[in-house]
Parts: sequence; C-alpha cells; structure tokens
Amino acid sequence: MIRWWTLIPLLLWAGAALATPPVIEQLLIHKQERRLEVISEGQIIRSYRIALGRQPLGHKQYRGDNRTPEGIYHIDWRQRSPNYNLSLHLDYPNLKDRAEAWKRGADPGGMIMIHGTPIDEDYPEWFFKGLDWTNGCIALDNASMRELWELVPDGTRVEIRP
Repeated sequence: MIRWWTLIPLLLWAGAALATPPVIEQLLIHKQERRLEVISEGQIIRSYRIALGRQPLGHKQYRGDNRTPEGIYHIDWRQRSPNYNLSLHLDYPNLKDRAEAWKRGADPGGMIMIHGTPIDEDYPEWFFKGLDWTNGCIALDNASMRELWELVPDGTRVEIRP
C-alpha cells in the first residue's frame, strides 16, 4: 500500500514541471496579416494583432520613411517607455540594412521597437485599434504587450516577413 505522504516529492516535481515557462524560440511577424506569433518548440503559443508604421508596405529604406523593416533581428534591450509603456528594442539596422542604406547614401534610421500604445487622454487606446500609426515600430495593445514582455527574453530572434 502506498502512503500519501510518499507521493509528496513526486507531486512537487510535477508541479514545478508544469510551472516552467515555455522557451521562446522566436517571434514571427507577418506584416500583411498584422500578426505577431510567439513560437516555442516549433509551435505557435500566442498570436497578437499588431499595428505597423504609417507606410506598411515594403522594407524600411531610410530614417523617417515610416516603414517597418523586414528581415531577421533580435531583441537587444528593453525599457519601460514613458511614451509607449513597455518597449522591446530590435537590433535594427543590421549589417545588411546599413550596407543597403550606404549604397543609397541614406541614413537607415533606428530605434525600431515592439511596444504598447500611448496612455493619452486625448487618444485612448481604442483609438489606435486597426490603424497603422507608428513611425516604423510594431505596436500591440497594452495588455498584450505586458504578456509579451513577460514571455520573451532579451536575445530572442524576431523575423519580420512582408
């Protein structure tokens, strides 16, 4: 006969295994669908509706073009932003972006973030829903951004597709 107290170590181990957060392999952004997917072990574990730059078509060419870049990037730092709540910074421009901009004699720009929406009494969060309103960043509603912030570590790969 098994005594219930002999199962305590097994139950504690099982509970710890269930509480282990998923390992996030990458974020996959589909610009055309306005969707950000969180990938763990090859599976989509979360999907969020996003907003893009005011000129959403095409790859970012230069500072101020209001386009969201396309390609492979990584989250290299994060901040609590006074303007956009939580922000995850992408390592844009990468070497390829800088080389292409140099060929055109242009400044590739920078400060591309995944961020929340502003807290502004004149423009409540619902105002931004369905709009491409950023200067080239990727924006989520603030509740989704809080969840993403907790899930995704610095260094995570971010693939942005057209």
